[in-house]
Formats: sequence, structure tokens, C-alpha cells
Amino acid sequence: MKPIWVADDDQSIRFVLERALAREQFDVRTFTNPRDVLAALETDSPQVLVSDIRMPGGSGLELLARVKQQHPGLPVIVMTAYSDLDSAVSSFQGGAFEYLPKPFDLPKAVELIRRAVDESLREQGSGDADAAAPEMLGQAPAMQEVFRAIGRLSQSHVTVLITGESGTGKELVARALHRHSPRGEHGNRGPFIAINTAAIPKDLLESELFGHERGAFTGAQTMRRGRFEQADGGTLFLDEIGDMPFELQTRLLRVLADGQFYRVGGHQPLKANVRVIAATHQNLEQRVKDGAFREDLFHRLNVIRLRLPPLRERREDIAGLARAFLARSAHDLGVEAKRLSDAAMERLVQFEFPGNVRQLENLCHWLTVMAPAQSIEPKDLPPEVLAEPAQAQAAGETAPRGEAAVPAVGLASPLDAPDSEAWLARLAQEAQRLIDAGVPDVWGELTRQFEAQLIRTALERTRGRRIEAALKLGIGRNTITRKIQELGLDE
Repeated sequence: MKPIWVADDDQSIRFVLERALAREQFDVRTFTNPRDVLAALETDSPQVLVSDIRMPGGSGLELLARVKQQHPGLPVIVMTAYSDLDSAVSSFQGGAFEYLPKPFDLPKAVELIRRAVDESLREQGSGDADAAAPEMLGQAPAMQEVFRAIGRLSQSHVTVLITGESGTGKELVARALHRHSPRGEHGNRGPFIAINTAAIPKDLLESELFGHERGAFTGAQTMRRGRFEQADGGTLFLDEIGDMPFELQTRLLRVLADGQFYRVGGHQPLKANVRVIAATHQNLEQRVKDGAFREDLFHRLNVIRLRLPPLRERREDIAGLARAFLARSAHDLGVEAKRLSDAAMERLVQFEFPGNVRQLENLCHWLTVMAPAQSIEPKDLPPEVLAEPAQAQAAGETAPRGEAAVPAVGLASPLDAPDSEAWLARLAQEAQRLIDAGVPDVWGELTRQFEAQLIRTALERTRGRRIEAALKLGIGRNTITRKIQELGLDE
């Protein structure tokens, strides 16, 4: 294990920490100023860095910024006087591992350093495939702005609305906002509770959110705490808020307004100490105009808005994300990570990725399992990626030299097929049969059969992969999840 580095211009602090850590079998290296630390980092690195905030020859703030730039996974513990604590917490949010106020209790300081060592060893063991949210990597200006916004919001309890297409990583941003907030790892460690309002049937959503009392409805044999109670002291993430039923929007508005709610069937008001972060892929302003979303609730949620760009708007990030996903897939499967050739990477960068980062992650998992060699060539990529140049060829362009043209997918309408008339004729016969039989909801009955068969077929073709099935059907992942539940296809 690497040594612990302690940087402080106070000789007594260095001496006390060095002796205490040596008793715990830690190797220790001490420094008196930031310049020496930075010079040593050019040829070596510690397991943990413990640094004072004020030293001659440089600021501890500047040292922290330089260290995190060169070694983002290195835990840094900042020592600071009580009078500096507020400014240090504000400045270091999301950067420092922890803050150690002076004068400190020596056993507690050693325990804190031990926790930082454990964290560092865990990071080391997971290597490049660490699940430190590789979806949050990004050099694109739009993503850098998102990262800056997370930093600016790190000390705030304000409600945030995250918008963006499906698969852009909205929940990852919500988790980051929680983790770096006073309610997360750097605060009181409150819980992060997520609920997808589109994936839960309307009749159950109210109970999921607010809980229910025993006997509130048929089957409610015990009292149940809802997500608002579960998230007490923490953050509640409401994904796909645009799909929330209109009648429940009123109850949510009341909670946001005064922090009180009732369980279903309850008469005792409960208090919710919860920060709400909402997300949607829909245009809420348009939903308000259409009368499907309450305008007053929209304004309650839309205090701070973060827009996540689709992957096609940040193509410069595709290569880094792909490498991270391939490394993580290899780590999960216990195999050597595969590499994308320059030609394969170029093809990926040009792909539109309608499923965004989530689709790229799934694609990398597929390549880890299916690609025959360690070096991935264009011919190893899945059909949907190879299909795009074929579509361009159909428009008068030529496929890249040396690569076989792949038939375009989805260029022709299914109704242009030779047997389409027979299919429609069978549909007409079934509709006529139901009408003649006096079935009260022919439309609903045929729609359910139609949707169920479409989803079953897509799931068969994708071997049960729901996200891929949704993409092939042209619907959202939340829609297919909701439909599977409503149609009883997961039973």
C-alpha cells in the first residue's frame, strides 16, 4: 500500500499525525508546503493526502484543485480551523473526501484517514471499470455546464427539474445532486429514493408515493410507508414526471407547497422533509398548454432546470464513454477488456444513438460478449450501427470501401409488404366478429391484443432485452415497462 501524505506547515501537527499513523502500521510522508507536494506528485502518488488549508507558498484550495485534476480518484482530507469551516465546505464540495476541523481529536482523525484509505483501496481494486458513473464523463461544453451546475447547487435544497431524452442519464445527475448536497454523503447521509411515475399503474401510484393505512382499500392488510416517508431527510427523485396522472399532480403540489401529506385512507397529516428532483423527456410547457399538466405544479418544479444533451450533440464524448463501458463490462464478466479499432470507433461516433448513453452502454455490453476478437472491427458492430451507411447508400452515397453493404432497416413501411392486405383483412374479420358478438369495448380489446403481440414479438427478437425492444418498436423504455405491467406480460 502507498504511504499517507500529510502536508502542514505546523511541525507539531505533522509530528502528532505521523506518530499516530505509524502506530496503525501506515507509512507516512510529510510536507511543509503545497509546492513540495506537487513536485512529489510528478513521480509518485499517495494512498491518501491530508492537507492543511493555509500554508506558506500556496493555498490548500489550489493544491486540492491541482491534485483532483491529476488524480481524480485520490481521497483528499482537508484540515481547517473552525473559523474556515463554512468557506471550506462551500469551496470543496464534491472535491475533498472529508473535512477535519482543528483542533481535532486524534483517534477520530486516524479513523477518518482509515476510512479514506478503505475508499482508495476500493477504487484501486475496481480499476478502470469502477462504477463511478462513467455516463457522467464528458468533455463536451454542454456536459461541462451540467457539471458546473451540480457544483453550484451542491449546498442548495432547491427543487431541480432535469430534462432530456430517454437514456441521457437523468437519474445519474439526480444522484450526483443528492450525493453532493447537505442531504447526501457530505451531509446527513439521507436516503436517495427514486420512483418512475410512468412505470407504475395509475391506481397504485398514489399509494406508492404517499403510503396507505391498513384497510384503506382491498388488499391493504398492513400500513405501508410511501416514498415520501422513505425519503425523509433525503432526496426523492420523480422520474418521468410528465406522465403523472392529473389528479395526483394536485396532491404533489400540496406537498411541495407546505410539506404535508396524508397516507391513502389516513386522517393524520404527515410532514415531509424531502428535497424533490424531477425529470422528464417531455416538453412540460406543451403539456401545460394541452391541459395535461398543472401550470402551478410546473412552476413549483421548474425552479432550476438542467437540460441533458442527447449523445448526438456530444459526439466528442462517445469514444471516452465507449472505452469506459467496455472496461466495466470486461470487469463484470472477468475478462480482458476489448478495444475498438479506429475504423470501428469512427463508425460509432457517426451513429445517431437514438437511445443515447444507455444505448451505447448496452452496445458495449453486447460487444464484450459477442465480438470474436480483442480488437473490434466495423464488421463486428451490431446491425443497427452498420445499417446507417446502407441507408445513406440508398440515398445515392457509396458504402465505405472494403465493407459489405448491409440492407437498411426500416426503410419500407410494413404495410407495403405483399401480405399486408391479408393481415388487414384478418383484422377486419376479428373486429366484425367482436362487434357482432356485442363486445362493449372492441377498440380496447383489439388494442390490447395488438400491443401485447407487438411487445411479445419484439422481446422474442431481442431475447428479452426491454430497452432494445422499445427502440425497435419506436417507443420509450418507460412506455414498454408500463405496457408490460398493464398487459400482464411479465407474469
